[in-house]
Amino acid sequence: MSQPWLHIVGIGEDGVDGLTPATRAVVDAAEVIIGGERHHALAPSSSAQRIAWPSPFDALVETLKEHKGKRVVVLATGDPLWFSVGARIGREITPTEIVYHPQLSAFQLASARMGWSMADLETLTVHGRPVEQMIAFIQPHARLLILTTGAETPAQIAAFLTDRGFGKSKMTVLAAMGGDREERFDGVAETWNHTVPAFNTLAVDCIAAPDAALLPRVPGLPDDVFQSDGTMTKQEVRAATLAKLMPMRGALLWDIGAGCGSVAVEWMRGARYARAIGIEPRADRRAMAAANASALGVPKLQLIDGLVPEALSGLEAPDAVFIGGGLSEQTFDHAWSALRPLGRLVANAVTLESEVTLIALHKKHGGELVKLNVQRADAIGGLTGWRPHMPVTQWSLIKR
Repeated sequence: MSQPWLHIVGIGEDGVDGLTPATRAVVDAAEVIIGGERHHALAPSSSAQRIAWPSPFDALVETLKEHKGKRVVVLATGDPLWFSVGARIGREITPTEIVYHPQLSAFQLASARMGWSMADLETLTVHGRPVEQMIAFIQPHARLLILTTGAETPAQIAAFLTDRGFGKSKMTVLAAMGGDREERFDGVAETWNHTVPAFNTLAVDCIAAPDAALLPRVPGLPDDVFQSDGTMTKQEVRAATLAKLMPMRGALLWDIGAGCGSVAVEWMRGARYARAIGIEPRADRRAMAAANASALGVPKLQLIDGLVPEALSGLEAPDAVFIGGGLSEQTFDHAWSALRPLGRLVANAVTLESEVTLIALHKKHGGELVKLNVQRADAIGGLTGWRPHMPVTQWSLIKR
């Protein structure tokens, strides 16, 4: 078994004075210390060789490996394994070679400052990531703690809240927590005008107006929240489709014939860190899908221009596949072959020709075949009647 040579040390605004004696001894004995300018300033006394974060940051692991055999310390803010550098390093270096030294995280400190139970709130980061990622968590009565990207981030989030009818939400920016320079800024989203330090944590107490947008993370968002040319998987069918696809944490979906991206967007909203690749040959629909992904809080939706089955070659193996367009036996064969064990595949058909294909595939491979019929009440003259949507044949199965 490999012996630990790398120590990843969480440090707070109180610097080395806030470290346990054992952890401080590790820092004092280090031959190499790697961290940001702020981290080095918090631990200035060691005579170790000092190295700044490499650029690009992905070069960090190679920089660490070059110093294997020495006593190496990486300094990180707070808890190195909570939205921090420790997790990335741990994916590349054998865990038995690493010792982690956690400090109080920004989330724990912010929770204490706000008097909020951590069991009853969402912890998010937009640090170095698209700020739009937090949009999916805007819900009535939700409490959010957010690691921000910079001084401008709270104002951006205030705008997101206000645009969605949550302008009365209470916002608090906490900066330099635990140090002599700690600051606090309180306000309301719709009138937020504070100038805050670049390194901060944002607390949001979401308060919905009577006309606020209600966009839950469970599938079945209203059709009118999506930009669309009319060709999309409609709300009720989409909810049934996502129930069969079963979004799960970190899982990858192939959305074949993505259109405006409604299924892929709801998949990504349905579970933390769920990912999706949308394959769509029409540029106008890809543009709508990208706009929908950004507006609904999943800006990392990946969109590919191509025709299936050829466009599927070389893609990362999926955990789920939705075939909403481009259905053929060849497309199914390619997708089914790539699908991971326990993967879910769902195909929807509206035309008779596609239905014939689904029936043939069902006969050959099994699974569940259902007909979905949706009718919505609509005005008929001065009265109200049922207006049917086109029926959808849905085939689903699990790869076992």
